[in-house]
Amino acid sequence: MLVLSLAVTALISYFLGAINGAIIMSKYIFKKDIREYGSGNAGLTNAYRVFGKKSVALVLLIDIVKAAISVFIGWLLMGYFGFPMVGKLYAGFFVILGHVFPVYYRFKGGKGVLCCGILALMLDWKIGLLCWAVFILIVILTRYVSLGSLLAAILFPVSIGIFGGWYLEVLLALLSAMILIIKHSDNIIRLIKRTETKFSLKKE
Repeated sequence: MLVLSLAVTALISYFLGAINGAIIMSKYIFKKDIREYGSGNAGLTNAYRVFGKKSVALVLLIDIVKAAISVFIGWLLMGYFGFPMVGKLYAGFFVILGHVFPVYYRFKGGKGVLCCGILALMLDWKIGLLCWAVFILIVILTRYVSLGSLLAAILFPVSIGIFGGWYLEVLLALLSAMILIIKHSDNIIRLIKRTETKFSLKKE
Protein backbone atom coordinates (compact mmCIF):
# COMPACT_ATOMS: atom_id res chain seq x y z
CA MET A 1 0.00 0.00 0.00
CA LEU A 2 2.85 2.40 0.76
CA VAL A 3 4.40 1.81 -2.66
CA LEU A 4 1.01 2.36 -4.30
CA SER A 5 0.52 5.61 -2.37
CA LEU A 6 3.97 6.81 -3.42
CA ALA A 7 3.23 6.00 -7.07
CA VAL A 8 -0.21 7.64 -7.03
CA THR A 9 1.13 10.75 -5.31
CA ALA A 10 4.01 11.06 -7.76
CA LEU A 11 1.84 10.59 -10.86
CA ILE A 12 -0.96 12.93 -9.78
CA SER A 13 1.49 15.60 -8.64
CA TYR A 14 3.57 15.43 -11.80
CA PHE A 15 0.63 15.58 -14.20
CA LEU A 16 -0.99 18.41 -12.22
CA GLY A 17 2.33 20.22 -12.13
CA ALA A 18 2.64 19.90 -15.90
CA ILE A 19 -0.45 22.11 -16.32
CA ASN A 20 1.34 25.42 -16.87
CA GLY A 21 -0.63 28.59 -16.14
CA ALA A 22 1.64 30.89 -18.15
CA ILE A 23 1.49 28.72 -21.28
CA ILE A 24 -2.29 28.29 -21.04
CA MET A 25 -2.78 32.02 -20.53
CA SER A 26 -0.52 33.01 -23.41
CA LYS A 27 -1.93 30.50 -25.89
CA TYR A 28 -5.64 30.80 -25.18
CA ILE A 29 -5.92 34.48 -24.28
CA PHE A 30 -3.14 36.15 -26.27
CA LYS A 31 -2.78 33.48 -28.99
CA LYS A 32 0.98 33.37 -28.45
CA ASP A 33 3.48 31.02 -26.82
CA ILE A 34 5.14 32.79 -23.91
CA ARG A 35 8.22 30.60 -24.37
CA GLU A 36 8.94 32.54 -27.56
CA TYR A 37 8.88 35.96 -25.87
CA GLY A 38 10.82 37.81 -23.20
CA SER A 39 13.16 35.52 -21.29
CA GLY A 40 11.50 32.46 -22.82
CA ASN A 41 10.50 31.17 -19.40
CA ALA A 42 6.95 29.94 -18.88
CA GLY A 43 6.52 31.57 -15.50
CA LEU A 44 4.76 34.39 -13.69
CA THR A 45 7.52 37.00 -13.96
CA ASN A 46 7.95 36.60 -17.70
CA ALA A 47 4.17 36.57 -18.17
CA TYR A 48 3.97 39.91 -16.38
CA ARG A 49 6.83 41.38 -18.39
CA VAL A 50 5.42 40.24 -21.73
CA PHE A 51 1.65 40.54 -21.30
CA GLY A 52 1.25 42.91 -18.34
CA LYS A 53 -0.93 42.94 -15.23
CA LYS A 54 -3.95 41.35 -16.86
CA SER A 55 -2.01 38.11 -17.33
CA VAL A 56 -1.13 37.62 -13.67
CA ALA A 57 -4.43 36.44 -12.16
CA LEU A 58 -4.91 33.33 -14.30
CA VAL A 59 -1.27 32.26 -13.99
CA LEU A 60 -1.43 32.65 -10.22
CA LEU A 61 -4.72 30.79 -9.97
CA ILE A 62 -3.61 27.76 -11.99
CA ASP A 63 -0.16 27.43 -10.45
CA ILE A 64 -1.32 27.96 -6.86
CA VAL A 65 -4.26 25.54 -7.16
CA LYS A 66 -2.24 22.75 -8.79
CA ALA A 67 0.50 23.01 -6.16
CA ALA A 68 -1.99 23.15 -3.28
CA ILE A 69 -3.96 20.13 -4.52
CA SER A 70 -0.79 18.09 -5.04
CA VAL A 71 0.62 18.88 -1.61
CA PHE A 72 -2.75 18.09 -0.01
CA ILE A 73 -2.86 14.71 -1.77
CA GLY A 74 0.67 13.94 -0.58
CA TRP A 75 -0.27 14.89 2.97
CA LEU A 76 -3.44 12.79 2.81
CA LEU A 77 -1.96 9.62 1.30
CA MET A 78 1.35 9.60 3.15
CA GLY A 79 -0.23 10.83 6.36
CA TYR A 80 -2.11 7.53 6.49
CA PHE A 81 1.25 5.83 7.02
CA GLY A 82 2.46 8.40 9.54
CA PHE A 83 4.54 10.55 7.19
CA PRO A 84 2.44 13.67 6.51
CA MET A 85 5.37 16.09 6.18
CA VAL A 86 7.30 13.73 3.94
CA GLY A 87 4.14 13.34 1.86
CA LYS A 88 3.87 17.10 1.37
CA LEU A 89 7.49 17.42 0.31
CA TYR A 90 7.35 14.32 -1.89
CA ALA A 91 4.29 15.64 -3.72
CA GLY A 92 5.85 19.08 -3.87
CA PHE A 93 8.95 17.72 -5.55
CA PHE A 94 6.89 16.06 -8.28
CA VAL A 95 4.63 19.06 -8.86
CA ILE A 96 7.75 21.19 -9.32
CA LEU A 97 9.22 18.54 -11.61
CA GLY A 98 6.03 18.60 -13.68
CA HIS A 99 6.01 22.38 -13.84
CA VAL A 100 9.63 22.53 -14.99
CA PHE A 101 9.45 19.55 -17.38
CA PRO A 102 5.80 19.37 -18.51
CA VAL A 103 4.92 16.38 -20.65
CA TYR A 104 2.09 18.37 -22.28
CA TYR A 105 4.44 21.07 -23.59
CA ARG A 106 7.47 19.15 -24.88
CA PHE A 107 9.08 19.22 -21.42
CA LYS A 108 9.77 22.96 -21.60
CA GLY A 109 8.08 24.74 -18.71
CA GLY A 110 8.81 27.25 -15.98
CA LYS A 111 11.28 27.34 -13.11
CA GLY A 112 8.99 26.18 -10.29
CA VAL A 113 9.41 29.16 -7.98
CA LEU A 114 5.73 29.75 -7.25
CA CYS A 115 5.08 26.02 -6.79
CA CYS A 116 7.95 25.82 -4.32
CA GLY A 117 6.63 28.88 -2.49
CA ILE A 118 3.21 27.27 -2.07
CA LEU A 119 4.87 24.05 -0.91
CA ALA A 120 6.80 25.97 1.76
CA LEU A 121 3.64 27.67 3.04
CA MET A 122 1.66 24.42 3.17
CA LEU A 123 4.52 22.56 4.80
CA ASP A 124 4.88 24.93 7.76
CA TRP A 125 3.66 28.51 7.93
CA LYS A 126 6.86 29.59 9.74
CA ILE A 127 9.07 28.15 7.01
CA GLY A 128 6.81 29.54 4.31
CA LEU A 129 6.76 33.05 5.76
CA LEU A 130 10.53 33.02 6.25
CA CYS A 131 11.20 32.01 2.64
CA TRP A 132 8.66 34.46 1.24
CA ALA A 133 9.99 37.27 3.45
CA VAL A 134 13.52 36.72 2.15
CA PHE A 135 12.28 36.56 -1.44
CA ILE A 136 10.25 39.78 -1.14
CA LEU A 137 13.00 41.64 0.73
CA ILE A 138 15.66 40.75 -1.84
CA VAL A 139 13.39 41.71 -4.75
CA ILE A 140 12.56 45.05 -3.11
CA LEU A 141 16.21 45.81 -2.36
CA THR A 142 17.74 44.62 -5.64
CA ARG A 143 14.80 44.30 -8.07
CA TYR A 144 16.23 40.93 -9.09
CA VAL A 145 13.47 38.30 -8.96
CA SER A 146 15.99 35.61 -9.83
CA LEU A 147 18.23 36.49 -6.88
CA GLY A 148 15.29 36.47 -4.49
CA SER A 149 14.19 33.10 -5.88
CA LEU A 150 17.67 31.60 -5.53
CA LEU A 151 18.18 32.76 -1.95
CA ALA A 152 14.69 31.60 -0.93
CA ALA A 153 15.33 28.22 -2.58
CA ILE A 154 18.58 27.81 -0.66
CA LEU A 155 16.87 28.85 2.57
CA PHE A 156 14.05 26.31 2.10
CA PRO A 157 15.91 23.09 3.04
CA VAL A 158 18.08 24.98 5.53
CA SER A 159 15.02 26.29 7.39
CA ILE A 160 13.50 22.80 7.54
CA GLY A 161 16.68 21.60 9.24
CA ILE A 162 16.69 24.59 11.61
CA PHE A 163 13.10 23.90 12.65
CA GLY A 164 13.94 20.27 13.44
CA GLY A 165 12.87 18.53 10.25
CA TRP A 166 13.66 14.86 9.66
CA TYR A 167 16.63 14.17 7.38
CA LEU A 168 14.33 12.79 4.67
CA GLU A 169 12.32 16.02 4.74
CA VAL A 170 15.50 18.07 4.36
CA LEU A 171 16.61 15.83 1.48
CA LEU A 172 13.33 16.21 -0.41
CA ALA A 173 13.39 19.98 0.09
CA LEU A 174 17.00 20.03 -1.11
CA LEU A 175 16.05 18.16 -4.29
CA SER A 176 13.28 20.68 -5.01
CA ALA A 177 15.67 23.56 -4.35
CA MET A 178 18.27 22.02 -6.66
CA ILE A 179 15.77 21.96 -9.53
CA LEU A 180 15.12 25.67 -9.04
CA ILE A 181 18.82 26.49 -8.82
CA ILE A 182 19.69 24.47 -11.94
CA LYS A 183 16.85 26.14 -13.86
CA HIS A 184 18.29 29.51 -12.82
CA SER A 185 21.77 28.73 -14.18
CA ASP A 186 21.45 31.34 -16.95
CA ASN A 187 20.22 33.89 -14.42
CA ILE A 188 23.21 33.15 -12.17
CA ILE A 189 25.58 33.86 -15.06
CA ARG A 190 23.77 37.12 -15.85
CA LEU A 191 23.81 38.13 -12.18
CA ILE A 192 27.56 37.58 -12.07
CA LYS A 193 28.01 39.60 -15.26
CA ARG A 194 25.52 42.21 -13.98
CA THR A 195 23.39 41.87 -17.11
CA GLU A 196 20.33 40.37 -15.40
CA THR A 197 17.03 42.15 -16.12
CA LYS A 198 15.58 43.99 -13.14
CA PHE A 199 11.91 43.70 -12.23
CA SER A 200 9.65 46.70 -12.73
CA LEU A 201 5.98 47.34 -11.93
CA LYS A 202 5.66 49.84 -14.78
CA LYS A 203 4.38 47.27 -17.29
CA GLU A 204 0.70 47.92 -17.99
